[in-house]
Amino acid sequence: MDILGIDHVEFYVGDARQSAFFLCTAFGFHVVGHGGPETGLDAQRTLLLRHGDSHVLLTSALNGGHPADGYVSRHGDGVAVIAFAVQDAVACYEQAVAAGARSVEPPRVAKSTVADNAGARRAALDNPGGTVTTAVVEGFGDVVHRFVQREGTAFWPGAIEPQVPASAEGTGPDLVRAIDHAAFCVPAGELEATVEHYQRVFGFKLIFEEYVEVGTQGMYSQVVQSPSGAATFTIIQPDMSRDRGQIDDFLAWHGGPGVQHLALSTDDIVSAVRTFSGNGAGFAETPAAYYDVLGERVGATDLPVDRLRPLGILVDRDHWGQMYQIFSKSMHIRRTYFWELIERHGAKTFGTSNIPALYAAKERELADVRESVDMGVAGQR
Repeated sequence: MDILGIDHVEFYVGDARQSAFFLCTAFGFHVVGHGGPETGLDAQRTLLLRHGDSHVLLTSALNGGHPADGYVSRHGDGVAVIAFAVQDAVACYEQAVAAGARSVEPPRVAKSTVADNAGARRAALDNPGGTVTTAVVEGFGDVVHRFVQREGTAFWPGAIEPQVPASAEGTGPDLVRAIDHAAFCVPAGELEATVEHYQRVFGFKLIFEEYVEVGTQGMYSQVVQSPSGAATFTIIQPDMSRDRGQIDDFLAWHGGPGVQHLALSTDDIVSAVRTFSGNGAGFAETPAAYYDVLGERVGATDLPVDRLRPLGILVDRDHWGQMYQIFSKSMHIRRTYFWELIERHGAKTFGTSNIPALYAAKERELADVRESVDMGVAGQR
């Protein structure tokens, strides 16, 4: 299956406009399109956001009949669709169904021959309109995958109407590029079956696995990647023989398996963290002791440690190079989903030290809120 990369990600949220305001204000996204009943999207309101080559759809239900209504009721705001860019959506759909994937939506073709409005004018100079073919199959839990085949510049003709970003959302340079990878949390006992599903249905390959131990907690992690290397998923399950930790928290608070975080790639993680922090985004904190032994563990770093330490940015390496990572704090009411920033200097996988360090940083954040969130989620059931 020729997966070219992650085309976009769709969140189901309680209030699309409110979620967009946070992402635009804190993380520098721009609203570049909208859809709803007036554009043929019945029972929903959808906003299209962009930062660099990262595209995010935020969809809210307008009545109880839309899937977003049930999703938000079960899980709170979260990732419902991860879309794959492909060369032939129909062929990918047929291959996935033949391999055992459940069909969610058969192939559909949306076509436009002109730019929908002035918001698409610049793109339309090169290739006005276009054709988009989509099809949807199951992924894991309540997350599905949309195959997207594009011919032209239109994002989704007849569904998403492009618009010029409002001046209030800023016009500064892009600080992030694309979606580097996604992390999934699954219940104990489901890791191997989930990995096998992605291997069999989508042709992914297992490229990395590790057992992570932090104090009295533990988790199993396996990473699968498309043959092109453009789509990467980290799949995690808790070790039930150890004390409860953040993976158990996610599964309880989210109400089952789901996407824990998306990582945005950046060419300047220091500037990105400084900017987003100044905009109100919080990031996980790292103890000073981490940097005291960094040289012994990693050796010379491409980025000066005195620039990383104040911001809590972690550094590690694999066989190919270095990587710099940091988790954001979750702004979701259930404290489930969060973002990651990652800058790669040749690294192709994940370092064996950053994963425990990232896990520990997130654990410090969640430890103080575990009891209150448990009580709140229990009260919603």
